[in-house]
Amino acid sequence: MQVVIKLVRVMLKDLLLAIEGVIIMSEELRDALDNIYDARIPKIWKARSWESASLGFWFTELLDRNQQFSTWLRSGRPTKFWMTGFFNPQGFLTAMKQEITRAHKWALDNVTLHNEVLRNMAEEIKTPPPEGVYVYGLFLEGAGWDRRNSRLCESANKVLYVLMPVVHIFALHNAPDKSPKLYQCPVYKKPQRTYTLLITPLWLQTLKNPDYWILRGVALLCDNK
Repeated sequence: MQVVIKLVRVMLKDLLLAIEGVIIMSEELRDALDNIYDARIPKIWKARSWESASLGFWFTELLDRNQQFSTWLRSGRPTKFWMTGFFNPQGFLTAMKQEITRAHKWALDNVTLHNEVLRNMAEEIKTPPPEGVYVYGLFLEGAGWDRRNSRLCESANKVLYVLMPVVHIFALHNAPDKSPKLYQCPVYKKPQRTYTLLITPLWLQTLKNPDYWILRGVALLCDNK
């Protein structure tokens, strides 16, 4: 994060000096100026950071990511975590598993991830879970969400994405296999569903057969832009 912030700060300062004629406008600065004018992310910024639909969305995400890390650093561990704000969400979940295994002196190989979707939205969460992490900011695509019964339902008309309530992700030791009645919902970083953007599956309650939601292409997204 510090690398990205320094890169943005230095390039914008140099760009201002180049426009004023104090320094030479290099090819790199010219590319950055053209991209900023067109509301696109400069190539050198994108190479060191993350994909986004436009420069405006990218910069908003930069501020939000920095806010999460800064608050964590200064005020201690957050009660809930914004999954989109991590460069490596898989590593974050692995660290959570390791934390639980150390606390109970379990073998990491015998621990599996489990989850529970709460009825609360992010702003309603005031205390952390006794174990595991609360995660928010996930969008459900391809289906609706019944908050009262905490399960999948049909999408509302003209609603492409549904903001999910807080998800409690935790680890269990030698837990039995997941129920085949649950839908194994993949979580992706971005709407482009590629293997490199896949984070982890989460299990969601459903009254219908899970195959129904597979055919609908139901997935959870960290970012819907």
